[in-house]
Amino acid sequence: MRITRRADYAVRTMLEVAGKGVGAVALTGEVAARQGIPAPFLAKIVLALTRAGLLKSYRGAGGGIVLARPAEQISMLDIVEAVDGPIAMNRCVLWPEECERSGSCPAHPVWVGARLLLTEYLSGITLAGLVEGKHAGEGESSLRVSPSNLLDRG
Repeated sequence: MRITRRADYAVRTMLEVAGKGVGAVALTGEVAARQGIPAPFLAKIVLALTRAGLLKSYRGAGGGIVLARPAEQISMLDIVEAVDGPIAMNRCVLWPEECERSGSCPAHPVWVGARLLLTEYLSGITLAGLVEGKHAGEGESSLRVSPSNLLDRG
């Protein structure tokens, strides 16, 4: 599994906007330049984030983008799913009825469990925490799993 470029750019965009401060308007041209995101691609990402209720977009002079709700109420999961849809390791996790083997497949519960761990982890990481330099491995999530201790198991 690999995070999409859209999701990466969406997280970077949200961090840029949140980093401006509460209620501050970010200009999309500046966000694109500072984050190295092609402007046409950023426009599509902003549209998806706006439709998901994460950003508000204003046109015209003095226009730009601003967080639609407090950064404390926006999780990484919210951002990723706004641009990529629900996280799933395999199609059978989201739509078991589409897979004739989901009821008997020994791997199905593994995919379901992996999705649960990842979604719980990402939902425990807020945009505010990221701006402050915190992440779930540093006490912001109820999970006791962090990328570093997962890697230490090998």
